[in-house]
Amino acid sequence: MPCGSCRWQCLLGLFWLTQLWTAVEADVLEPTYPASVLEDAELSTVQLLAKYKYPGETHTVTTEDKYVLQMHRIARPGAKPVLLMHGLLDSSATWILMGPHSGLGYFLYDAGYDVWLGNARGNRYSRSHAKLNPNTDKAYWSFSWHEIGYYDLPALIDAVLSKTGYQKLSYFGHSQGTTSFFVMASTRPEYNAKIHVMSALAPVAFMTNMQSPLIGVGQKVLPLIGEGQEILPYYKDFSICMLSKSVVEICMFYLWRLIGKDPAEMNMTMLPAILTHVPAGANSNQFLHYLQLHKSDRFCSYDHNAQENQRIYGRSKPPDYPLEKITAPVALYYTQNDYLSAVKDVKRLIKRLPHVVENNLFPYKKWNHIDIVWGISTRRLAQPRMLEVMQLYEAIGAQNGTSLSPEDTDSTTTETAQTTEQTTEQTTEHTEGFLSYSLNRLINYIFDD
Repeated sequence: MPCGSCRWQCLLGLFWLTQLWTAVEADVLEPTYPASVLEDAELSTVQLLAKYKYPGETHTVTTEDKYVLQMHRIARPGAKPVLLMHGLLDSSATWILMGPHSGLGYFLYDAGYDVWLGNARGNRYSRSHAKLNPNTDKAYWSFSWHEIGYYDLPALIDAVLSKTGYQKLSYFGHSQGTTSFFVMASTRPEYNAKIHVMSALAPVAFMTNMQSPLIGVGQKVLPLIGEGQEILPYYKDFSICMLSKSVVEICMFYLWRLIGKDPAEMNMTMLPAILTHVPAGANSNQFLHYLQLHKSDRFCSYDHNAQENQRIYGRSKPPDYPLEKITAPVALYYTQNDYLSAVKDVKRLIKRLPHVVENNLFPYKKWNHIDIVWGISTRRLAQPRMLEVMQLYEAIGAQNGTSLSPEDTDSTTTETAQTTEQTTEQTTEHTEGFLSYSLNRLINYIFDD
């Protein structure tokens, strides 16, 4: 085992030990949360659908490079299909996790759609391969989000179209689910013809202006972990963030530093479900690839080293993704307080995409990277417009070149009520108790940026 990996495991072990120590002094969490939420934390995607009386199915798809993926379906046979793809460390559960009155998966099903929820290779539902064992074969983990775009998405799309008999589907991606789509549509442009419209929620391509204060953590820790390592896998019966109230506060402090702080839009009652379903597992190369984009000021393939790049790409540096080949209509939905998807970077992406049909920067100043998916107000302030744009491009098709007028594009930004600013910010950035304070200082010392 590389020395770097040993150092990483020592740091991780120290972190876990200190959190366990902190938990000893804390109140028990169970009485704090409703029994229904604690139950949701234990249920899989299909079990959640069954609990809330929605028709759930599991489908298995094998990619060209033999990764075995699970896809979950909220089945409405005969209806138009829509495919939803999660972000980094997430899973299919993200689209239904907040319940029938909030989740986008439920919203689209209730609007009459056949809803398919994808899972990227390496997460809890797609941790399998026709030949490789993810527990023993390091070769299994030799991928980044490039392979998710190049292999996983085409396999999922083809499986949905084959099962439903349709020639096209609509696509929703969040964060990495947008990155992987841009990879697919630029490197395998024939798939543009299979998309009515791509809805990009918190789109990520260029990352030069990423604002997260934790970027320094990634720059220091990820080289210690190394390439091709499983990272933050799903644990069914254990969520370290739910050990105690003080540990919950610490986890939320660092979550806000990663995605942008917006307590008013986070349904805190749902924390046990959120922090148990996420993280759902990933590969260190996915994180490293994003850090490469930030450092290089490019949207390009994975940078191995000059010799390996020459072998793979025929050049010493990785090539840029040809965004000009993305001819499918793209609707962009992004926010002002997103530490991972900066407004400047999204605007740069917009200039490169040939067929942007919706440029929707939400006016709510504190909406962050996840509010578009989990936010308390998303059902009221975001999802109706997403449905409207999708239905428009399903009806008229991309081939006639029809675009939305500026008035249409800005229609979601006319409401002036800043719901996320009506609640006074909670001062949860500092934990109470000597042990909690010590843990916070320890993490800052290890990950000082």
